[in-house]
Amino acid sequence: MISKELLKGSLKSIVLKLLSENNRMYGYEITQKVELLSQGKIKLTFGALYPILHKLETEGAVITESEITNGRTRIYYRLTPVGKSFADEKVKELQEFIEMLGILIKPNYSLDICKL
Repeated sequence: MISKELLKGSLKSIVLKLLSENNRMYGYEITQKVELLSQGKIKLTFGALYPILHKLETEGAVITESEITNGRTRIYYRLTPVGKSFADEKVKELQEFIEMLGILIKPNYSLDICKL
């Protein structure tokens, strides 16, 4: 399982990526999709997810839609046009970070490459 500390800085990008690929999603659906795609290695808690969703809503990146399903109100989250460009930006930033981590932890890392 991936630690909460490692996940914390990437969660916003993960949520934005999922919303950009799935049009609209509700909270439980997001947690299940992350768990499925990560083969159970990432389990989002609602305590971690909902503050991110609320912050994205405050920033104007997502809007909410309420729908009654089986007698219960379900809140769906959808990217706004601003959110779509923000998602692209955050996903690109995360990809660059992952590439840099790969370089830094590479077993054959050489100072000759970096010319420090």
